[in-house]
Amino acid sequence: MKDLAKRFGANLRGKRKEKRVAQDQLALQADIDRSYIGRIERGEVNITLEKAYQLADALECDVRDLLPKNRDSA
Repeated sequence: MKDLAKRFGANLRGKRKEKRVAQDQLALQADIDRSYIGRIERGEVNITLEKAYQLADALECDVRDLLPKNRDSA
């Protein structure tokens, strides 16, 4: 499970950087504490689906862009 959190965090960081959004800015747009965004990106926490959708909305992307790909199909 920890691996899923790390992969989600890496996807989130990649999408955030692709969109050129700072952690502070993302935190404000998603209404999530900035330090919590950092913990998500480092894979230290498992987030709820609700938070995943908040992050996707803030980054104007599909939540599927943030979800880790299935290892078998990667």
